[in-house]
Amino acid sequence: MAPRADSVFTAAEEQTRTRHGEDVSGFHLLHDSLDALTWRLVAVDSARYSLDLQYYVWFGDKVGQLLLARVIAAADRGVRVRLLFDDLNTLLHDMGHVELRDAMLAQVDGHPNIEIRVFNGWHERSLLGRAAEAVWDFQRLNRRMHNKQLIADNRVAIIGGRNIGDEYFGLHEAFNFRDLDVLGIGPVARQASVVFDRYWNSDWVRGVPRGAPSTVDPVASEAERAALAQLEADGRLRRMLEGRRSWTLEIESLPATLHPGRSVVHTDSPSRAARVHNHMPEAFRELLLTAQREVLITNAYIIPDAAFLDDLRTLSGRGVKVRILTNSLASHDVPAVNSHYEAWRRPLLETGAHLHELRHDPAMRSRVVDLPSARGGFVGLHTKAMVIDRRRSFIGSMNLDPRSEVINAEMGVLIDSEPLAQALADGMELDMHSANSWRVDLSRQGTLRWTSDAGTLTQQPARTPWQRVENLFFKLFPPSLY
Repeated sequence: MAPRADSVFTAAEEQTRTRHGEDVSGFHLLHDSLDALTWRLVAVDSARYSLDLQYYVWFGDKVGQLLLARVIAAADRGVRVRLLFDDLNTLLHDMGHVELRDAMLAQVDGHPNIEIRVFNGWHERSLLGRAAEAVWDFQRLNRRMHNKQLIADNRVAIIGGRNIGDEYFGLHEAFNFRDLDVLGIGPVARQASVVFDRYWNSDWVRGVPRGAPSTVDPVASEAERAALAQLEADGRLRRMLEGRRSWTLEIESLPATLHPGRSVVHTDSPSRAARVHNHMPEAFRELLLTAQREVLITNAYIIPDAAFLDDLRTLSGRGVKVRILTNSLASHDVPAVNSHYEAWRRPLLETGAHLHELRHDPAMRSRVVDLPSARGGFVGLHTKAMVIDRRRSFIGSMNLDPRSEVINAEMGVLIDSEPLAQALADGMELDMHSANSWRVDLSRQGTLRWTSDAGTLTQQPARTPWQRVENLFFKLFPPSLY
């Protein structure tokens, strides 16, 4: 669909195009949780013609209910809405609570301006049926759509690592993620739309299953209304939560914050035919090997392979400085990944790369992670980004592990923009600072050590002894599961 000339985002796109050229988009990094939530609401509330939303996870928690309510309000205004979810998570209220949501989603899908489809759907819809299906059809069900994007009026797109759920926007009580998206206005939105349409029309996608009539309010239950009401005590959130629809000031000031750049949106094929292989690892590697001076990598879940180590050695041999930030055991929300990552610490360091691991209590948490109305028990890393030579950036959904490389479908955007790359590098270096992460290196005796402004440790940092038990237990399972 071509962009409409009278979208509220037209002026911002025209300014970028006039100053920098037809194929140039404007980009704005969404580093902190509040900014990420605000700009999603701006896009949804300001859309006049179309909204396309594609997410691996869309929970039924506070953020999920808030955004769904605003999407429904957009449809009430006449906006055409397409929602594409990975079906694995449509039975979850949040990561810790099961909630069969077919009936509620079918009710939303019944809106004349909303259509919902699911990727790689369950054939059995009951809990018992899904459990049985997971056993006899595991290979198919193991393929998941990990993409995350939102497109409004075919003019603005938000692409990155955040799913829709409280922990991705600083509102969870147990933990919150350090995460990253990028907002793009211009040709990048049309590139993202091509990806969305490719999935929307895939044989792996079907309409949302029709359940029994729902007795649950599709916007918010009483419990969720009460939770949202508590958040209204925060002045910075009040305007969002009160259902504000006009974002004139934010939209008019947006052009001044945009970094111009050319982009390519990459994605894997939604299909998993025998002859189809994921494209994203190739795109990532090709970009990585173009580095001449410096590589910065932030990636939440790393279980590398020999090819990645070979690439790092090649870069080191050319004099390229490589710095990597990932989760520590202490910051991990998926201890099984750490179980299989930890054996790679020494090989990564021996390539010449510098290795950092996020602290679970980083100093930057109150500024960029937790919202003032909620403080999570710890901070985890969820960002997937890379900067090459302070010139080109890669932001997306792909982790550096077997699941992202071989099993899941992923997406990301490559942006050629020196000012954007510099801004992203600044944020990545902040996360690598000793107040926010541990520097992992080898002592003179050849043993691993972790150093931050809190001191030096000779065993990997953990929040609790139970984490260390989990870390040992998950070594019993193959790394290909993660």
